[in-house]
Amino acid sequence: MGKEVLTVRVRIKEALEVKGSSNGATMILFDGDCDCDNFKGKILPGGVDTQRIGEDGLVSLSARYIMEGVDRNGQACRIFIENNGKILADGSMATRPYVLTDSAALKFLEDASLTGTVEGAPEGVVIHIFD
Repeated sequence: MGKEVLTVRVRIKEALEVKGSSNGATMILFDGDCDCDNFKGKILPGGVDTQRIGEDGLVSLSARYIMEGVDRNGQACRIFIENNGKILADGSMATRPYVLTDSAALKFLEDASLTGTVEGAPEGVVIHIFD
């Protein structure tokens, strides 16, 4: 794993579920914040993580959200994150984040080969994104 570039604290607000005849899907609505060296800000309304069980029996996840705040140079900016991954058999989560930003200082995140991990927290999870 490389250097941690973003740490996002997610607070789960609501979970919506549907169970089909052979599978189910859950949409988890959330907010949260980020307070690290590269970025300080909050998740804007509309953050959602969609989870469903795949044919391999593992839960796939796809979270999408926009954060608004200031970059490491103190400039106002927004960051879009799409974080796709799987919940592995041991309960751990491995993700591949995709980032878009209007920050000149953080443009490197758009082309970086990012990886992510997710750990439990009292109100939700903490997402660690590495370059």
